[in-house]
Amino acid sequence: MTPWHARAPAKINLGLFLGPVRDDGRHQLLTIMQSISLADALTLSAAPDAASGADVVVCEGVEGPNLASAALEAFRAATGWDAPPQRLVIDKAIPVAAGLAGGSTDAAAALRLASAASGLGDEALLLALAAGLGADVPAQVRPGRWLATGAGEVLQELPDPNPAFGVLVLPSAQALSTAAVYAEADRRGVGRDLAHLRRLRRELEASVAFGQSVPGPELLVNELQDPARALCPTIDEGLAHARDAGADAAFVSGSGPTVVGLFLRANVPARLDRALHALSGREPAAIAAGPVGGDAGLAVTDRGSG
Repeated sequence: MTPWHARAPAKINLGLFLGPVRDDGRHQLLTIMQSISLADALTLSAAPDAASGADVVVCEGVEGPNLASAALEAFRAATGWDAPPQRLVIDKAIPVAAGLAGGSTDAAAALRLASAASGLGDEALLLALAAGLGADVPAQVRPGRWLATGAGEVLQELPDPNPAFGVLVLPSAQALSTAAVYAEADRRGVGRDLAHLRRLRRELEASVAFGQSVPGPELLVNELQDPARALCPTIDEGLAHARDAGADAAFVSGSGPTVVGLFLRANVPARLDRALHALSGREPAAIAAGPVGGDAGLAVTDRGSG
């Protein structure tokens, strides 16, 4: 089989609000998920030497179960794809356990690759499979900008940002468990009722309805930020670094601990370059990125587009 390749863009949250816990244990939420150019690279090819007869996922530096394995297993079960064992190699660029949906975007890319390689499954099926894998996965099936509700699986496509903006990504040397951050949010009583969440949805949707770059400051809020800061105090240093480097807004992405700085006003490329220079000695290194759309995750063969 000719190898198939795909990129798996990270996401940032442009506003994240919590609602009540659902019967399935997941939180209701409201957020804009924006894909960015920081991305993992995935390659799917035949693995005739797979001793177990099962698909193999190789992701150097990541220990334990990989959500991409579950994605391939779910795709085979749903479609009946009976191709020989596949080898999925993930070249990580997105920090792990960082609030950037690195595992979720890999799982979504695995679904795209399996669909392209097999010729089976449409986007509706991939979205259904993604919803069973995790709250962040559906919005990564087709990268871009999505208003996400439910537990993240109810999606409304939004216009691409115009003008585009700069993203300064400041990874942390620590990792944070998403479950631990949500548990801390619950302990603190973070969240609101569904009626309030619905009102916020209307405001958030209107704030970017015509492609505005980001919501206004009152909506560019992450309600998981303070719980994440409580569990990882070094986040405060990252927030200070982003602001000192000239970011127009700085916040924690998702459940953290990654800090994101946005560059929104004039001369974005030059200002972002200056920020990287100012943070050149930082460890882990700062990363420059920008928003991307659905074509950033296309599955392609060595022969061209798929």
